[in-house]
Amino acid sequence: MADRLDITGSLWSVPGAEAVLTLRALIGNGDFPQYWTFHTCRERERLYPRPDQHNYELLA
Repeated sequence: MADRLDITGSLWSVPGAEAVLTLRALIGNGDFPQYWTFHTCRERERLYPRPDQHNYELLA
């Protein structure tokens, strides 16, 4: 992975590099399909909240 991060002229932020490493770990562990299902559900909730969503109490 270091060879990808050290390419001449590339600028990696710490969050960007961590995101790539996290995705590589998910793929390597075979957990990517479960992660992608979770991610798409959360993104749908963020983009299209239910009308009564403001009535829910956050517990976490």
